[in-house]
Amino acid sequence: MSMNLSAKLDELQRGDRQLETTVALCEIRTQLQELTKSVESCQSEVSEVKRDMVAIKHELDTVQQVKEEIEELREYVDRLEEHSHRRKLRLLEQGLTLFLSYAILAAVLGMLQFGYNTGVINAPEVNIENFMKDVYKDRYGEDISDDYVKRLYSVAVSIFAIGGMLGGFSGGIIANRFGRKGGLLLNNVLGIVGGCLMGFTKMAHSYEMLFFGRFIIGVNCGLNTSLVPMYISEIAPLNLRGGLGTVNQLAVTVGLLVSQVLGIEQILGTDEGWPVLLLLAICPAILQLLLLPVCPESPRYLLITKQWEEEARKALRRLRASNQVEEDIEEMRAEERAQQAESRISMTELICSPTLRAPLIIGVVMQLSQQLSGINAVFYYSTNLYTSSGLTEESAKFATIGIGSIMVVMTLVSIPLMDRTGRRTLHLYGLGGMFIFSIFITISFLIKEMIDWMSYLSVVSTLFFVVFFAVGPGSIPWMITAELFSQGPRPAAMSIAVLVNWIANFVVGIGFPSMKTSLENYTFLPFSAFLAIFWIFTYKQVPETKNKTFEEILALFRHGNDRYAINKPLNTIPNTYSKSLDR
Repeated sequence: MSMNLSAKLDELQRGDRQLETTVALCEIRTQLQELTKSVESCQSEVSEVKRDMVAIKHELDTVQQVKEEIEELREYVDRLEEHSHRRKLRLLEQGLTLFLSYAILAAVLGMLQFGYNTGVINAPEVNIENFMKDVYKDRYGEDISDDYVKRLYSVAVSIFAIGGMLGGFSGGIIANRFGRKGGLLLNNVLGIVGGCLMGFTKMAHSYEMLFFGRFIIGVNCGLNTSLVPMYISEIAPLNLRGGLGTVNQLAVTVGLLVSQVLGIEQILGTDEGWPVLLLLAICPAILQLLLLPVCPESPRYLLITKQWEEEARKALRRLRASNQVEEDIEEMRAEERAQQAESRISMTELICSPTLRAPLIIGVVMQLSQQLSGINAVFYYSTNLYTSSGLTEESAKFATIGIGSIMVVMTLVSIPLMDRTGRRTLHLYGLGGMFIFSIFITISFLIKEMIDWMSYLSVVSTLFFVVFFAVGPGSIPWMITAELFSQGPRPAAMSIAVLVNWIANFVVGIGFPSMKTSLENYTFLPFSAFLAIFWIFTYKQVPETKNKTFEEILALFRHGNDRYAINKPLNTIPNTYSKSLDR
């Protein structure tokens, strides 16, 4: 542009024509205006660049601040993990105290009641059927058919499970309204009423009274199967939760054994003695009414559900025999924080919750693995099974007692293994062993007529079938269902799981005689198929909960149901932890 201006000036010097001068000056003026606009535009751009640089500097300062906060947060997470690790180590150091043992003993009387009433109907089967025949003949003046009396007896067996469904389904409501201990105390009224109804059946000359008594005692046992595991899992120290949870099954097996021993002909297995055998069901209820009031309510229920922290501290001090209970309180608070959004969850909300659906399915399938394994077919009809395999009736009853004895011994063996080997591993061993020996039971049935000693193979196979049941499926489903859920959804989850357990119990109880008639020697094959399915499910889906806090187990399912995610550090950082860290 400066060269153009020089050219115009030279042109002015060479000529003095006025018009050309004016035009040239106008062009010069126009170019000067454009130059001014360019300069102003550059100044504007420079100002914008300055503003951008200020904004960038501000953003850099913000990034630096965020970086410093991230570093602080990382240090905080490290402190939190170290603190949680120390807390867990202290929890794992807790031992079994005298008062805790007393509380466990008082609580598991409810499971002893369940075991006793599961097995008590087995040995006096013939005596009860004869009583039903006599009552029917006195009423209608004619003999009852064998098929009909068998159906009546199967009603007496299976109506117990119908009551169990009702009781199990009500367990969560009772637990939340009256507490775990309070619910158990109230439940003993049903135990006494049901036992009396069964015991006075013969005196009243009414088998309907037997049905009603079995139903009432079933409701009692259903509530026990929901409330007792819940209470024990909530009062047990972290490192003993598995072993103490197995005490549930120990009480069941002791109840079974007692009912089988008392049911032999030499004691109460007679036409005169069987009503007394059924009446003795009131003894566990009365004993629990005497022992349980001394025990404290569940500290978790007091702290998390009722928000009574001081009462929870008092209960923990008695159970732990120590004033140092801060680790337990802190662990409960952590559980409460982890599930605050799910507090007092209903059954509908539990079923619809994406986070809780996976543990619910696991809990339900674990309960099914217990009942559809075929074990109750052995408990309810073992005497009949043994007589059909070639044993005398007396030998069959003693073989049934052998089953009860094996159950008690193996449950005792599994108590230390539960916290050493782990729930998942023992359950896999149990299901696998039951599958193998269910096949042997079928083989013994098929060739018993060809080889005389095959009847003894069926006895041995059944005993080992029971051994592997006691190792895993006997106790783990009750325990793991309570472990998989935090305080809020636990009652609803236990209710659903126990309901499913009792429904399966009922199906096996009512359906096994017909299945035995239809399948004959292949009776146990459907159970073998179920055992294979449950083994695969356990291997692929069930997590290990050994030595895991309820908070860690809940985090497992929040991290995509990865079986190994439970061993990873938790990514969630509740702000309220800072107070506990400052302490």
